[in-house]
Amino acid sequence: MTINSGSMVSVRGLSKSFRAGVAEVKVLRGIDLDINKGEILSVVGASGVGKSTLLHILGGLDRPASGSVEYAGRDIFRMAETELASFRNRNIGFVFQFHHLLPEFDALENVMMPMMINGVGRTEGEERARRLLSEVGLTGRLDHRPGELSGGEQQRVAIARALVMEPSVVLADEPTGNLDTHTAESVHDMLHDINRKKGVTFVIVTHNEGLAERADRVIRMVDGRIVDGV
Repeated sequence: MTINSGSMVSVRGLSKSFRAGVAEVKVLRGIDLDINKGEILSVVGASGVGKSTLLHILGGLDRPASGSVEYAGRDIFRMAETELASFRNRNIGFVFQFHHLLPEFDALENVMMPMMINGVGRTEGEERARRLLSEVGLTGRLDHRPGELSGGEQQRVAIARALVMEPSVVLADEPTGNLDTHTAESVHDMLHDINRKKGVTFVIVTHNEGLAERADRVIRMVDGRIVDGV
């Protein structure tokens, strides 16, 4: 299933709870949200209000207690697990605060990994990975392993990896949280440039209010609810 240019993500009645001993902790409390194709959406709020949980459910990495997440009108949680995994791999990219690069592989191999998992031929995979690494400014660092790259360079590799399957949506959880101010601004500039050139939708969880305000839209979460920006 591929998301076409006119589609959006629609969230209705999303709730999620966790058990803490005998107590039930409500993390999401009836979230309603529409995400427009091609927009950059920032999600802000204090720690523990449910931002990362929302992002994980949007990406099909976690399941809600109730509610729906529809891509192009189809609820991903009505898919079988294998179908959901395939949909996620082809349509959703992920960027996390910690880059999660494989230390034994170089930058080119790390970016190629999702394509290898999805059965893309090595020649095509290498060509696409080289192109993306060039686009994020790492042409001369293809054969460097993560330990030989700066924090900003590692995050650029992670962003290239998130884009390599040409997803319609990229979900980013504090993508600049471990970077200094200058490098963080550079990475955000790059995300905006990718959005303009490729039309990729970005949902970015961040504590950085200044960078969040550069998005097309900002939603604010308090105690598991969206209180502003819908």
